[in-house]
Amino acid sequence: MSLPGETMAHTIRQKEKLMARVRRLKGQLDGVEKALAAEVACGEVLRQLASIRGAVSGLTAELMEDHLRGHVLHADSETDRREGAEEMIEVIRTYLK
Repeated sequence: MSLPGETMAHTIRQKEKLMARVRRLKGQLDGVEKALAAEVACGEVLRQLASIRGAVSGLTAELMEDHLRGHVLHADSETDRREGAEEMIEVIRTYLK
């Protein structure tokens, strides 16, 4: 949850890799939509959804780790470290709801 003007070097550095993962997720979601439209067996749709959930969890974990490394472990100041940690706490609370 960046503020306007806040740097996100860790995501910019891996931008293409992250974008490719998001595009794969979009493709997987499109596949679920097509499967539902084609009335594919529910077991197959559930397997596709489980795969999507795993992919989203993996992407989330990667971004959480990058955030912790960039904004907490290697923060420029104690204020930045606290802000990075508070931001991560908010994200974790939302994620675990």
